[in-house]
Amino acid sequence: MNERDVEYAGFWVRVGATPIDTVLILIIILPILTAIYGSGYWLDTALLKGFWDLVFSYNLPAVAVMLFWGAKSATPGKMALGLTIVDARTGGKPTTAQFVIRYIGDFVATFPLALGLKTRRPEPVRFEPQGDAE
Repeated sequence: MNERDVEYAGFWVRVGATPIDTVLILIIILPILTAIYGSGYWLDTALLKGFWDLVFSYNLPAVAVMLFWGAKSATPGKMALGLTIVDARTGGKPTTAQFVIRYIGDFVATFPLALGLKTRRPEPVRFEPQGDAE
């Protein structure tokens, strides 16, 4: 792999992709959960409201991320910012196992006030400019 082929994305550009992904998944999940549980769903303080809450709030986002990573090596937020996840050694597409480990690592890193995300080294993400900024 040639180092010139990969430009590491910084922390803040990766953070910028997260709201895009979050909004897109909420557009899908919120109406479904409201249809299943009614408007009282939003007033209930229970962490988990039932089986469908588990499916749509936890499982669906994980599956969607894995599918996007497998198909495009990026989530919609990363694609919007011109980022692609690559294997650090080869510069190519990561394996499924690497994607799973990455997802678990990102999930665990967000628990203690997201401090794990701020302290980890830059990840290999290919930056592909979307044209001239003139």
